[in-house]
Amino acid sequence: MADLETLTSRQREIYDFIRSKIQGRGYGPTVREIGIQFEIKSPNGVMCHLKALQKKGLIHREPNMSRAIQLLDESSSARPAGLKLLGRIAAGSPIEAIESDEELAFSEWEDTDDKFALRVTGTSMIEEHIADGDYVVIKRQSQAHDGQIVAVRDEEGEATLKRIFKERNRVRLEPANKTMKPIYRDRVDILGVLVGVVRKY
Repeated sequence: MADLETLTSRQREIYDFIRSKIQGRGYGPTVREIGIQFEIKSPNGVMCHLKALQKKGLIHREPNMSRAIQLLDESSSARPAGLKLLGRIAAGSPIEAIESDEELAFSEWEDTDDKFALRVTGTSMIEEHIADGDYVVIKRQSQAHDGQIVAVRDEEGEATLKRIFKERNRVRLEPANKTMKPIYRDRVDILGVLVGVVRKY
């Protein structure tokens, strides 16, 4: 049960700051951001305030996720912003696509029910500014136009990210890297079409 009445003035200020960040940009501040805002030099000092807010039923914090603060007293915070991270996808030779239980949390994409994220391995799409280690956001759909960048899975269950071109009796998967050759398959399952790229520096 949320208990705003028992907050100290500093706890209330921090709570209001967290709420303003979540409402304004879709995700909460880091411990460092809170420390800078309120001139709290020690991360442990910030953590004490966060633990107090959590104990009083005002926020929930996910362990090992620096920005994963949710407001428990507002319905808008009930659905965390994020995309299901289904696994890795090759941007080179195809690799097996293995589903994972991780979530890639960010708020730039709304209506995420029809989207998912994959982490890129390889450099075959580097000329499209998609690098090894990037996250690609894929919109689920089974059809694509020639030339679209798609995530596909072949008959052997291997997944890759390429531009797709349908030829007479086969499918050409075209890399965006002049040093690499196209991949040809008799048929592929289109998992979805690229709609975004996220790079973590």
